[in-house]
Amino acid sequence: MAEREMGEEHLEGYTEILTGACATGRRLTRDEIDALRRRGERAAEDGIGLRALVRAHLSAAQDLQPELSRSAAGHLLATVAQAVDAFAEGHERAQRLAVRQEEAARREFIDDLLYGRSDLGRLAERAERFGLLLSHAHAVAVAQGRQPYGDGSAVTRGIESSLVTRFGHRRILLTTKDGRLICVAPADEPDVLAFFAKQAYAATDGGQVAIGRSHTGPGGVVHSYEEALNALDLAMRMDLNDPVLHAADLLVYPVLTRDRQAMADLVVSVLGPLRQARGGAQPLIDTLTAYFDTGCVAAEAARRLRLSVRATTYRLDRIHRLTGSDPSDPVHRYTLQTAVIGARLLGWPDQEL
Repeated sequence: MAEREMGEEHLEGYTEILTGACATGRRLTRDEIDALRRRGERAAEDGIGLRALVRAHLSAAQDLQPELSRSAAGHLLATVAQAVDAFAEGHERAQRLAVRQEEAARREFIDDLLYGRSDLGRLAERAERFGLLLSHAHAVAVAQGRQPYGDGSAVTRGIESSLVTRFGHRRILLTTKDGRLICVAPADEPDVLAFFAKQAYAATDGGQVAIGRSHTGPGGVVHSYEEALNALDLAMRMDLNDPVLHAADLLVYPVLTRDRQAMADLVVSVLGPLRQARGGAQPLIDTLTAYFDTGCVAAEAARRLRLSVRATTYRLDRIHRLTGSDPSDPVHRYTLQTAVIGARLLGWPDQEL
């Protein structure tokens, strides 16, 4: 935004203050300093930059100098220095207040955007101020690092700088929420979120990024954000270690748990007998997880479990005897694998179902 020109109202009374102080060589009074501070505040509120403000006041002082006596002119520089310090302080104070107000408005907008707490029509209007067109489709990526992301932190600033350098201001919103870093981008620019995910992972030397599906309209951002959060929660419960998670790839899990009671009944019915094993059910569930995750290859499962192949096949045989379901049998495998997924989602056996 272009800087506004100085007006006469911003210099009103200035030369009189200088003349009065220089006449006796006194310092500016408290009232004069307060008046200059207020002038600096008004200039900032009117969109006048500090450099333009200083130039105008120095020019006014220069024009005044020939009209002063030699004695008074000798005090002019010191008086101008006081005056500049006063209105610069007022200008900076107004600027800080404006920044805080802008930050508060931005934070309020982000909270409303991510939680859908505002009228959608009004929300769409406010979004344009921050570069978003909510009538279009958007997708949301959420990064979760080993340490919380903070507003203004070096990591957050670095990622934001990388995004701006690569894409410019393409209707991208970057913010933090609850210690996570969030990026909202148009759905027709998927490379933005892919780049964001790469930068967030590299900046924290780990962590995970979840990307929600794209959705249209003001409520679409909320929907995508919730999908990304659910993906991160699912990754924690299911021990999914991929650095980037796509909600679209994980849709099977919420489908499986949509009827929680039915899933709980399946888990207890199929895996309940494993509680009878020495050491409880958890080691055998871990064995089934590794076995299914490796495509039912016992040798690879043994490597992941840090067991011998013989010990792993013994556990699989033990599972068969206790449950009556053979993990190597395609007919039994689907039931066992679904029950294992359900157990991990529901926190069984640590939590009673």
